[in-house]
Parts: sequence; C-alpha cells; structure tokens
Amino acid sequence: MKSQIFATAAFLTLISLNQTAQAANPQHIRQLLASKQCQNCDLTGAGLVMADLLGADLSGANLAGANLSRANLSGADLRGANLSGTGLFGANLSGANLNQANLEGADLRNTYLVNAQLNGATLNGVNLQGAIGIPSQIATHEEFYAWGVAEAQKGNQQQAIDYFNQAIVIKPDYAGAYLARGVARYQIFDRQGAFQDAQVAEKLFTSQSNSSGMQTAQAFIKELQTPYETTVKPAKPDLIDFVGSVGSLLLQFLPF
Repeated sequence: MKSQIFATAAFLTLISLNQTAQAANPQHIRQLLASKQCQNCDLTGAGLVMADLLGADLSGANLAGANLSRANLSGADLRGANLSGTGLFGANLSGANLNQANLEGADLRNTYLVNAQLNGATLNGVNLQGAIGIPSQIATHEEFYAWGVAEAQKGNQQQAIDYFNQAIVIKPDYAGAYLARGVARYQIFDRQGAFQDAQVAEKLFTSQSNSSGMQTAQAFIKELQTPYETTVKPAKPDLIDFVGSVGSLLLQFLPF
C-alpha cells in the first residue's frame, strides 16, 4: 500500500514538474512588456489579455496556449511563431506578419485581420468565426458562406454581407451566396440591392438546374416586387415575414 502511495506521489510530482517546465518564462514576459522585443521567447501559456503589443517583435516565439484575448498586436512580427491553441479572441492583428506561423487550433474569433500576412501559416482547426478582414486565401467559399449564415441568424447583417461578398469573390457563380446576400441586404432595408442579388441568384440557379434554389429566388423576387404600405407598417415591410421563412432555407445552399 505504501509503495503505491509513493509511486502515485512520484507520478504527480513528475506531472507538476512537467507543467512547470511548460509554463511561460517570467523573465521573457517582463522583457516583452517592457521592450516589445521578444524573439524566440518562451511564452507558453502566458496570460497577456488586453496587452499592448503594437508592433512587437515576437518572431519565432512560443506562444502555445497563451491567452492574448483582445490584445493589440497590430503590426506585430509573428513570423514563425508557435500560436497553436492560443486564445486570440477579439485581438487586433491588423497588419501583423504571421507568415509561417503555427495557428493550429487557435481561437481567432472576432479578431481584426485586415492586411494581416498569413503566407505559409498552419491553420488547421483555427476558429475564425466573426473575424474581420479574413484573407480570401485562407478560407473556402463554403466557410465564408457558413459564417455569413451564422452572423445573419444572430442579426449581424452587415458582417454577414461581408462574408457573402468574400464567398462570391472566391466563387463568382455561387448562387446561394447571392440569394443570402440579397436577404441580408433587405434586412437592412436595401431593397434595390436585394432585388439585384435575387435576380442574379435566379439566373445562376436556373443555369445550374437547381429547382429548389430557383423557386426560392423567384418567390423572393415576387415578394420584392409587391408594394407595401409604409403608412401602415413603416418599420416592418411585408417581406419581413417572408425573409424569416427564407432564412432557414439558406442552410440548404451550403455545398458541403
């Protein structure tokens, strides 16, 4: 019995030592916060929530499992950095250099990625939901469409439109994205834009022999052409009920 206790204690000690060895180097954290220069530093699991790291040099640094939520990393040099499993929720990565960085399993929800460089970056399992400025080359048209539908369902129509725009840039004949963008546009009272998108969607669905999509687009166009009395319902045109029913149908046009 005693031998089992000693063996268990020894095992737990080894685990504790291993976890300590994997913790961030406190000196490196102080160096980073003081100078914003920390190339090849060991920052594993570091707590850097809302840290001001504007233009910081973190090239080659190990930030695996670190928490950088809402940190300002605008213009930061993160070339070759290990960001696997790193929390970057709401972080500002605009203009950051992430070339060759390992972002496997990283949380990039709601991050700002405008003009960020991601050439050669490892992006397996990365969560980009709600991110702004996602470079087209790091996501598929299906992913942009799915993110757009998710944002639209949450009432974030402008963000949804941005995602549908990117899906269309990648796949110009993506009929579902045109229809979805039309619905989102109508929900922000852009009736003309909605009508134009619905017409394009109908033509594409027809050319692709997609009867379900064609019928949905035609129904959308018909409703858009139906005048409504603004004096009776100034803030809620008749199409609102129709759009609500169409919203669930948009999931049908996910090509996966």
